[in-house]
Amino acid sequence: MQVKCGIDIIEISRIKKSIEDLGNKFINKIFTQDEIAYCESKKIQKYQHYAARFAAKEAIFKAISESVEDKYSIDWKNLEVICDENGKPHINTIGINTEKIESMDISLSHCKEYAIANVVILYK
Repeated sequence: MQVKCGIDIIEISRIKKSIEDLGNKFINKIFTQDEIAYCESKKIQKYQHYAARFAAKEAIFKAISESVEDKYSIDWKNLEVICDENGKPHINTIGINTEKIESMDISLSHCKEYAIANVVILYK
């Protein structure tokens, strides 16, 4: 059994600027439709939620990249962060072989200036 971690932090202002400058081109390259719907539902705080998911994808990549054959084949949309009915975020992997993974856990947080994500993956 092996444990891998990934962590990432990002300035919310960087994500806000990318969205304001590039609009849907940026959003649709990085986020799935479910992630977009969730973030947009947060209205004025949407940039915090986009930034948290961006950090999550970076953190997941750090924790998972050693276990995939070609880490450069992972696309932004192969990793999705969706919250359950209680608001707890969960990771969906799309098109990535996860048979070696026993479980994944993620924690997200954000404040006025930063968003952070921490991922722990337990391998079989």
